[in-house]
Amino acid sequence: MTAREAAYDVVLRVFEDDAYADRVFRSAARGLDARDRALAQRLAYGTVQRVRTLDYAIEQLGRRPVRKLDPPVRAALRLGAYQLEYAEGIPTHAAVNETVELVRRARLERAVAFTNAVMRRLADGIHELVEALPEGPLKHSYPDWVADVWTRDLGEGDTLALMRAQNEPPETVVRLVRGDPSGEPTDVPGAYRVGRLDEAALADGRIWPQSRGSQLAGLAVGAHEGERTLDLCAAPGGKATQLAGDVVAVELHEGRARELDENVRRLGSGNVSVVNADALALPPELTGFDNVLVDAPCSGLGVLAGRPDLRWRARPLPELQRDLLDVAAERVRPGGTITYSVCTINADENEAIVDSSGLRAQPLGDEWPAFRHPRRPEFLLTLPHVHHTSGFFIARLRPQ
Repeated sequence: MTAREAAYDVVLRVFEDDAYADRVFRSAARGLDARDRALAQRLAYGTVQRVRTLDYAIEQLGRRPVRKLDPPVRAALRLGAYQLEYAEGIPTHAAVNETVELVRRARLERAVAFTNAVMRRLADGIHELVEALPEGPLKHSYPDWVADVWTRDLGEGDTLALMRAQNEPPETVVRLVRGDPSGEPTDVPGAYRVGRLDEAALADGRIWPQSRGSQLAGLAVGAHEGERTLDLCAAPGGKATQLAGDVVAVELHEGRARELDENVRRLGSGNVSVVNADALALPPELTGFDNVLVDAPCSGLGVLAGRPDLRWRARPLPELQRDLLDVAAERVRPGGTITYSVCTINADENEAIVDSSGLRAQPLGDEWPAFRHPRRPEFLLTLPHVHHTSGFFIARLRPQ
């Protein structure tokens, strides 16, 4: 399989089978060398991210609704249009010819001439078409509701900067677990920026890939030796394995709980016990914790750069987030702390959840001034376009 064929397979499966891009890519890219694998990922993830803009260009220049195209033709044209507009270093003739070949390999000979004609129109006109689009969610390929939420919370200027930032590849950061540090130290203790992931160090449990925003959430818990901490939504284990003291790491899904347990063992975190259970129906003996971490499921609007298909499937989860905070309040000891973190940039899932919880916020912004929330200084908010890491909202709370 070539790099373009692997990318095509990802695009087809994501939009026709509702598959997850990262899972399909792992399978599709198996057997590719490092160079072809990197190209396949760039083309696949970029096409999935930019699909709204690409579809607009295909419809305007191809003069046929995208929804009426055969799925293999639709996927091939999306991938081809991405190469023409966004992928530097790929000759136009290569993008056109390979797109036509993908349709031919799908045994749609009747669509070959159409595909060739549309690709040639795209080659002549896509750049001017996209450049002429007004700044906003169509040009930068986001759902309207995401742009509306960010404009409401951040203003138009920050929203445009945020949309641009999350269309770029995220920085590669690892947490040093043990051994000598590699890479460049960052503004988050223990977090190192690296050019590429050291697979041997990862396999040995010496490092863990984890953004600075995510590591900040683990540090904000402030867990100490001799304390007990409950992590209610723990998989894959990055934050749970950051914590000192005795840690109970809860995961609902059996497969993810197994993965969590494997990661705990690999990282040598003997202080972490994995419990496969529903956080909303915990065994009664799991109570009286000094700290509870609620790293809650959310819309994920802070991690769109690394998860290309998430912008098309994201949805806010405020009811679940409130329920999880209620559980945390029941399971923490008097005087203990609850850390609430979500990888989203949406006040409905961030400060609004805390405000409705009845819990009292601690002044986290004084501890981490570089990441202080711009409107609510008691909270932390990492922003991709400001801090160049994933977007995280973090609050440390106490029962009233």
